[in-house]
Amino acid sequence: MSYNTLGMRRTAAIAAAKVAATLSRHLRFGGGTALPGLLAERIDPRIIAGMTEKLGQGSVLITGTNGKTTTARFLRNIAQAAGLRPVANRAGSNMMRGIASALVESADWGGEFASPERRLGVFEVDEATLPEAAWAVRPRAVLFTNLFRDQLDRYGEVEHVASAWRKAVAAWPEAVTIVLNADDPSVASLGQDAKGRVIYYGMKDRSAAPSAAAGLEHAADARWCTGCGSELSYAAVFYGHLGHWRCPKCGRSRPQVQVGCAQLAGEPGGLTLLITLPGGDVNVRLPLTGLYNAYNALAAVSTAVALGVERAAIQKGLSSFTAAFGRQERMKVAGRDVQVILAKNPAGLNQVLRTVTEDGAAGEPKRDLALFLNDGLADGRDISWIWDVDFELLADKTRSVTVSGTRAWDMALRLKYAGLETISQVETDPALALRRALKETPQGGTLYVIPTYTAMLEVRELLARWSGRRAFWEEA
Repeated sequence: MSYNTLGMRRTAAIAAAKVAATLSRHLRFGGGTALPGLLAERIDPRIIAGMTEKLGQGSVLITGTNGKTTTARFLRNIAQAAGLRPVANRAGSNMMRGIASALVESADWGGEFASPERRLGVFEVDEATLPEAAWAVRPRAVLFTNLFRDQLDRYGEVEHVASAWRKAVAAWPEAVTIVLNADDPSVASLGQDAKGRVIYYGMKDRSAAPSAAAGLEHAADARWCTGCGSELSYAAVFYGHLGHWRCPKCGRSRPQVQVGCAQLAGEPGGLTLLITLPGGDVNVRLPLTGLYNAYNALAAVSTAVALGVERAAIQKGLSSFTAAFGRQERMKVAGRDVQVILAKNPAGLNQVLRTVTEDGAAGEPKRDLALFLNDGLADGRDISWIWDVDFELLADKTRSVTVSGTRAWDMALRLKYAGLETISQVETDPALALRRALKETPQGGTLYVIPTYTAMLEVRELLARWSGRRAFWEEA
């Protein structure tokens, strides 16, 4: 293809994508986070590779089952504190079309970036999309957060995803740094396939996480050694299968970490972390709760270290953090505090339930919840995973549970078996369900809204409208 033909294609692709994004947002079709990229790729299949070459600071890919959006937001804050200008799929559209949309949105109509020498791509990527994204983007670094069961009808079992990751990592050149969660056996094992630099992060010891689990959860997804297949033993378990692990048969064990959490203190509405890294320590308070968010912060800091960001910028970036849409985002609606917390698989929802029951606002012995269960394509059609969630944690700690979504009655049945039938009620219409849940929540109290992905987009839009907040793509 001639240069002129390629240039015409790229110009047409950018123009079509920008027009589609404008129309989509004007008509409120989700903020134009995927359709513009889909059009751009159809017109110019090499648009991602061509445009990422113009990012003077290169790109980072962030993948894993849980925590991608929050971790990417942490990293963007750190990059901005370091004087960089991130280009990112901010709204969480994490397939190729989402990356293409982000690039087009950040560029001018000619496909050029302002201050290209300071541009850093920060792209969260769907687990299955990672190999294709890495081929197109040619990243400086790739971060793997964790690997849990998620959307089994789409991804298959975790070993299928792990195998695809191993093949991808083995094919990358030495120039690519990979950042790995040492506490996840499936993720940590990827370091053996890497040709280039590897940075590990994790919890320093059990004392760093006072709310650590007593043992492996029944739904843990990595009980077996990736080397010999023997059952792993744990000196400490933090949540799910994340912990200090070792194979008693072949001797494989959790790697030593370069970035670690030495201290973690939780309080209503926040976390205080002491993070150790090669250049010194970072002590910061975050407006997020839950052990899983401590891991998200560690992941972002480790990636910043991989990029050579100075400690002062890491401290500043963490300190200025605000929650991403639907990820412990807080709003005020009808005199109640409302917190929206996305949960889409057993490990994630178990952590959310633990966080909610441990972190209620002062003076609230009982919690009020609204659970939304959908089975859209982005959620996964198979909702059997709810039977691996420990809803029994809510016993004696919950005042009301309102259930909604396309699979509301499935959730209601699960709650019945958890002994919560007397305090749960079903309302399939999302708007009516939110209003009912708000009514059940006392004035000045907190309503915890816990939706799956497609439900989160819908309920977040309703709550934003009622609270006077902007659309998520304008705030992300």
